[in-house]
Amino acid sequence: MLIVHKYGGTSVGSLERIENVAARVAKARDAGNDLVVVVSAMSGETNKLIDYATHFTTNPAKQEMDMLLSSGERVTAALLSIALQAKGYDAVAMSGRQAGIVTDTTHTYARIESIDPTAMQQAIKDGKIVIVAGFQGINRDGNVTTLGRGGSDLSAVAIAGALKADACEIYSDVDGIYTTDPRIEPKAKKLDTISYDEMLEMASMGAKVLQNRSVELAKKLNLKLYAKSSFSDNEGTLITKENNNMEEVLVSGVVLDRNQARVTLRNVSDKPGIAAEIFTKLANEGINVDMIIQNVGIDGSTNLGFTVPGNELENAKKVIESFDHDIGSMDFDSNVCKVSVVGVGMKSHAGVAAKAFTALAANNINIQMISTSEIKVSMIIDEKYGELAIRMLHDTYGLDK
Repeated sequence: MLIVHKYGGTSVGSLERIENVAARVAKARDAGNDLVVVVSAMSGETNKLIDYATHFTTNPAKQEMDMLLSSGERVTAALLSIALQAKGYDAVAMSGRQAGIVTDTTHTYARIESIDPTAMQQAIKDGKIVIVAGFQGINRDGNVTTLGRGGSDLSAVAIAGALKADACEIYSDVDGIYTTDPRIEPKAKKLDTISYDEMLEMASMGAKVLQNRSVELAKKLNLKLYAKSSFSDNEGTLITKENNNMEEVLVSGVVLDRNQARVTLRNVSDKPGIAAEIFTKLANEGINVDMIIQNVGIDGSTNLGFTVPGNELENAKKVIESFDHDIGSMDFDSNVCKVSVVGVGMKSHAGVAAKAFTALAANNINIQMISTSEIKVSMIIDEKYGELAIRMLHDTYGLDK
């Protein structure tokens, strides 16, 4: 079998942990597998490099940042290769460029356009364990690019697709996908399997185990994706295509996202195009708008409410304040959070949302905004009730059973 492993920053956070990863890779090799291993920078390394750059300027050039930040993964790749060689295994480290990863020209958040797997395939044919520096590639101009936070997951999935690997295993400091964050609800259960769509919803709603772009690509490639721990031999969670058995389960998980802020605009000029102007300008600043509520105000005006990530609120304020001539009043609230209920079973079961609303009401938790999809219900509530809501919803849907 050809298997792609990916190890996150915590898994390679020290020389001892790199030694542990080398032992795990060696064990997989001894089992007769061909291996490509994608690595992140050692934990804390990327932030340290960012601090170095911002010592000189608060706005370093993005092209130079890509050159700087991509070095962290190359260090880890080389160290892991050396560790494996010291154990008697034939290993070779490759940068994103050497692995044939070509991206678009966007710096610091590039998208992979193509992968030429020739060099990796030749190394595998030669009996080598291939260690690839994740998070990076080169663009058509030959410049180094990086894929944004969580980009090493994306590197691993894309490489697995290009090599037609049998599976891609993502290793971190948690041993799979849980029904909710075990730090909030100790009764959370690890899931054996979860669908791509459920995992995408959970990742975009705040679950941090997998990066949503990597799940999206795995779905497109129909690739078997596993979330495992580099610190245990537990089975982990398989992320795969939806099947009929999954629909028998009403809800797969509940998620808390604290990185939320609510924007309320009152007495907005009710003229064609004003909402389009506001949201276009927010989009041009790279600000993601999530939930949107619009209702009719008085005297030909309208009220508009929406949410943005909490860390983008200050930028959003600047954009919105430039429309002050079209807005009667504006209010910004960063003391909110989003709780979400996710499950493909919602498609074939009625009353899932009503059950959540009833449970919150029974605990005197007011819902400020609601957003739904075929397999998700999300609610904005006061931040101080976030953890209580998660524990209570986890119990309501019997997720500890």
